[in-house]
Amino acid sequence: MEITSKSAIANGDGTFVIDTVIVADPKADEVLVKIKAAGLCHTDHDSLNWGKPIVMGHEGSGIVKAIGSNVKNVVVGDSIILNWATPCRTCFQCNLGNEHICENNSPVVAGANGYTEGHAHLEGTTYNGVPIERSFNIGTLSEYTLVKASAVVKNPNEKMSFPAASIISCGVMTGFGSVVNSAKVTEGSSVVVLGTGGVGLSVIQGAKVSKASKIIAIDTNGGRLEMAMEFGATHSILADKNDIGLLRAAAQVKKMTDNRGADYAFECTAVPELGMAPLAMVRNAGTAVQVSGIEQEITVDMNLFEWDKVYINPLYGGCNPNIDFPKIVEHYNNGSIKLEEMITRTYALDDLKKAFEDMLSGKNAKGVIVFD
Repeated sequence: MEITSKSAIANGDGTFVIDTVIVADPKADEVLVKIKAAGLCHTDHDSLNWGKPIVMGHEGSGIVKAIGSNVKNVVVGDSIILNWATPCRTCFQCNLGNEHICENNSPVVAGANGYTEGHAHLEGTTYNGVPIERSFNIGTLSEYTLVKASAVVKNPNEKMSFPAASIISCGVMTGFGSVVNSAKVTEGSSVVVLGTGGVGLSVIQGAKVSKASKIIAIDTNGGRLEMAMEFGATHSILADKNDIGLLRAAAQVKKMTDNRGADYAFECTAVPELGMAPLAMVRNAGTAVQVSGIEQEITVDMNLFEWDKVYINPLYGGCNPNIDFPKIVEHYNNGSIKLEEMITRTYALDDLKKAFEDMLSGKNAKGVIVFD
């Protein structure tokens, strides 16, 4: 039977309301999830201006409430982690193993049947009698959500707190995966991390697990740098907000790395003007990684590419959720990565406005909405 679900709904004009939606019973390939916790990131705030009503949220964990007749990967009562990059497992990219950039289901890959063409994803949730989209096809800022079976991964540690599990869903996976899956950081290497919010801390932890010998954290926030050291950074640089392109910080990095530059540098600031900054941090033939998903048009000084430098822009840390989520949980279980410690504060759904304010002001490494 249909369920009434309290939800955060973006109006599309920069505002949101807390109201109720109606969630339908799952179809054959769908799962009804009772959300227990939903992580917040800047993308959730950006969704306020997507020009249409949408059930907000794309990080989450919860409990399986009901399943469709064809669902085999979970059963009712399972603790699960949600995955927003739901694969079709039949398209060109899925067959190559690139499930995170599925050509049919990805909500962010150009031409995919996501936000622009994904009418099927309007089914199952209604607001005031009208079908409404779920952010990234999952809409986790809601007491209940209806998703494809490929959007849920059973948590192998059912004792893990739901807030900790929820942040694996995007921020942790994006940072950790960018190191382990995309850049493939090697043992004994040097790594620079620009921006030490939730994603940056996850990059640092990925570098630590990869046994990098030098991990240099860069931020304009001294408090965040202190946290970066607690999460595995070996060195820190307090950057000047007026340091254009972080070129002065890059000079400090070179002094720390035998005047060559680091082997790897990861941009995690989401500041368009810093999109090319990691190139200034790496040595010749080093690897620069733009993690935060900058999509604005920027000017590029091609001298930064000299010589033989590699620049990559991975999505979602090259995530294969059925493989990567359990790996992250295993690292959590053995103490090699921290999750609860990354969560600065939890909030009720009614306090979402305050949660956004704290996130935008830089107070939180990670804020999480918790549900009863």
